[in-house]
Amino acid sequence: MSLATMKRAAKESVSGLPRAFWWLWTSTLVNRLGAFVATYMALYLTVERGYSASYAGLVAALHGLGGVVSSLGAGVLADRLGRRPTMLIGQIATALSVAALGFMRHPVAIAAMAFVVGAAVNASRPAVQAMLADIVPPKDRVRAFALNYWAINLGFGVSAAAAGFLAEYSYLACFLGEAALTLACAVVVFVKLPESRPEHTPRADGAAAEPEVRLSTVLRDGRFMSVVGLSFLISLIFQQGMVGLPVAMGAEGFSSADYGLVAAVNGVLIVAMQIPVTRLIEHRDPRRLLVLSALLAGYGFGLTAFAGSLGVYALTVCVWTLAEIVNSPTQMSLVVKLSPLHGRGRYQGVYTMSWSVAALAAPLAAGQVIDRYGAGWLWAGCAVLGTVAALGYWLLMRNLAEREETVAARAEDRRDTGDAEADADTNAGTDANAPGSVA
Repeated sequence: MSLATMKRAAKESVSGLPRAFWWLWTSTLVNRLGAFVATYMALYLTVERGYSASYAGLVAALHGLGGVVSSLGAGVLADRLGRRPTMLIGQIATALSVAALGFMRHPVAIAAMAFVVGAAVNASRPAVQAMLADIVPPKDRVRAFALNYWAINLGFGVSAAAAGFLAEYSYLACFLGEAALTLACAVVVFVKLPESRPEHTPRADGAAAEPEVRLSTVLRDGRFMSVVGLSFLISLIFQQGMVGLPVAMGAEGFSSADYGLVAAVNGVLIVAMQIPVTRLIEHRDPRRLLVLSALLAGYGFGLTAFAGSLGVYALTVCVWTLAEIVNSPTQMSLVVKLSPLHGRGRYQGVYTMSWSVAALAAPLAAGQVIDRYGAGWLWAGCAVLGTVAALGYWLLMRNLAEREETVAARAEDRRDTGDAEADADTNAGTDANAPGSVA
């Protein structure tokens, strides 16, 4: 591929998106550049503070629980207060709580503040995703979600490396550095991002244009909750890259540095391949993409059972990373498609919760399976989950496509009927005004 072709492809990948999207993208990048604490929390607690691994696991679980709790509340706030205020509340709360966590010494205080940090960090995510859906036209949403996901991974990769150097100097610098960058993100949101929440427009007869959306509305939406359930299964699989994979490699005699090299393949591939792969899949059948991504995720981790060298481990990471690249923007676009205009915050909150619950459940499930049955059964379970998710996506998207075709056909029938009635009214009016007619 020539340099001119690469430049043209890059330009086409980023062109046509609104200015507000790029400020939102910038705030995401700045936010993820400061994601120091979650990456090195376990090392901080066990090495710097001398706590046990069990205590570090408890703190990690409380951090995840905070995210689960805040997802629903943040979704409601995004719809009621607006996207911009919710993002500012979450980011300012994150900055303050992370800075406070750096000064905590008592184990109970650390655990409690970790819960607060987890809730604050997760609070802005439904609002970010809802705002992205608000400001980007439907035809560009897959590309926009992919670019935003690319920013998340680019920022995370840089922050993970920077946190390693900062931790050598001072762990407190990591906490304060994350607080400072999160405040910088809040400044970008405050100065550059306008509110995007759609306003309710009443109909001519005075009725609401759309029924009020409550959390109970979301939970009763069978199609959407099916997506949430499938997202949970996919999340359980992807979480094994951070949970099951290091444990399995350690049991095989590989060092933490070996795991770091293998895990780095995931971040490098996402940064390098997210944009070009998205260009290939942007306008393709989402049902096939979701089915393919589920199978790649499940069997990518399933192949780990046969890995015995760093090269093979890295190869398996390549397989499930491709699944991640395809699944994330496609699934996010589906979530927006199923969300009513004035309920996007709540819908995004419930969707975000599926990932938070998976982050909480995956370590517990992986530990139990590995301890009782061995890592091989964990990887076989991932393959099974991927197969179930693929079947679920196929059934869900087939029913959705059939439903859309039916709705479109009914709309076409109504349009034809309306045209015929309009013609009849026109003819009647013409006859009534004809010479000799009785008015």
